[in-house]
Amino acid sequence: MSQPHRPAGEPSFRESVDIMFNRAVALMDLSPGLEQKIRVCNATYTVRFGVRLRGAIHTFTGYRSVHSEHMEPVKGGIRYAMSVNQDEVEALAALMTYKCALVETPFGGSKGGLCIDPREWEEHELEQITRRFAYELAKRDLIHPAQNVPAPDMGTGEREMAWIADQYRRMNTTDINSNACVTGKPPHAGGIQGRVEATGRGVQYALQEFFRHPKDVAVAGLSGTLEGKRVVVQGLGNVGYHAAKFLSEEDGARVIGIIERDGALFSEEGLDVEAVKEWIGKHGGVANYPLAVHHEDGAAILEAECEILIPAALEGVIHKENAARIQAPLIIEAANGPVTAGADEILRARGTVIIPDMYANAGGVTVSYFEWVKNLSHIRFGRMQRRQEESRHELIVRELEKLSADQNLGWTLSPSFKDRYLRGAGELELVRSGLDDTMRGAYQSMSEVWHSRDDVHDLRTAAYIVSIGRVASSYRAKGL
Repeated sequence: MSQPHRPAGEPSFRESVDIMFNRAVALMDLSPGLEQKIRVCNATYTVRFGVRLRGAIHTFTGYRSVHSEHMEPVKGGIRYAMSVNQDEVEALAALMTYKCALVETPFGGSKGGLCIDPREWEEHELEQITRRFAYELAKRDLIHPAQNVPAPDMGTGEREMAWIADQYRRMNTTDINSNACVTGKPPHAGGIQGRVEATGRGVQYALQEFFRHPKDVAVAGLSGTLEGKRVVVQGLGNVGYHAAKFLSEEDGARVIGIIERDGALFSEEGLDVEAVKEWIGKHGGVANYPLAVHHEDGAAILEAECEILIPAALEGVIHKENAARIQAPLIIEAANGPVTAGADEILRARGTVIIPDMYANAGGVTVSYFEWVKNLSHIRFGRMQRRQEESRHELIVRELEKLSADQNLGWTLSPSFKDRYLRGAGELELVRSGLDDTMRGAYQSMSEVWHSRDDVHDLRTAAYIVSIGRVASSYRAKGL
């Protein structure tokens, strides 16, 4: 997807983050010095390195920004995109600080980026570029299990993380924790089950928790559960795909619109998310998909009538020029910064409820935290307790069946119940359980601030207040 048009006078993404920060700290009792310490980006490293490719030397520019070291290591993805620049990377690093604090993962905030279009390079060329970038960062401890732990972001995935981990290992042959230098690795290379789906799964859990709060649901002018709610998803990449898939298959929501780079699909009856994903994989876009109406102007479908809008791709897709036409009463920001500060103001004035990005897409960093812990403990989750759990459940089932037989009660447990009950939790189940618990706890902390204070009118401000408060507490504990 190309970078969206930003209307004149609209703040940049970095300015938007600053505006949100200022709105929150104005309602907090922080000393000016502590406020400034939390606000500023601690350090940004810019690297320009050459790689010999296709018979010539190509020079690439990359960044790694560390926003806050109130906790270490610092955490944040590495994105590959031509739009990468210092301002964007520093804004994303700040967002990571607040995101980690909100969901209580013990990390500071960081972010990285490389100015590159991955589609222009062959796989072996991308590997050379990635390894050289990793080398430049690792030799300055900007990749390190105890200091700075990257993860995938836009344009990167498991493959790139495996290359980075291997490059770090080659440079640090005696570091027993080298696998923990990066998260989002493939499961067979030190990764964790459920990491690929994590951000999309987190969006689902966030919505589930929102709908457990009738008071919050009523603020959006909605009622009931996710069942039957009409959903429009912008961007069917990893995050949008998993969120749409889980909401439609498990919660009974109806995905009526999918927006991609070559337009949008729309069907009031609901779209088959799996089929659309398959079509995009084969044809490179949604055009000519036979089972829905194709709109060339995909952005227009952002304005379609629906209950839930999920912008899941780029920053700034909802801005002050189109905000007034957005009909969805509930927006959940699966991408980073999809609603500009100008649009946020318009939507809040209209009563639209926005579940903010720093919470909504925190599933990725939460499961990255689990992967990091797994790498440091050198054992997969469930390995020690799974069979013991099954044995305990089997004792109960046998006792119940014996009781029925002895007392001639004539009842039996259904085979499907027995199968489900007797199955001990493996890594994937434990990861999902931990993610669900994290998303519930973080939402409850935001919702409490939202409803307990007369001067807090939206979830985004509440999220910033919770997270900045936790960062401030960490600095105070350090003696600052």
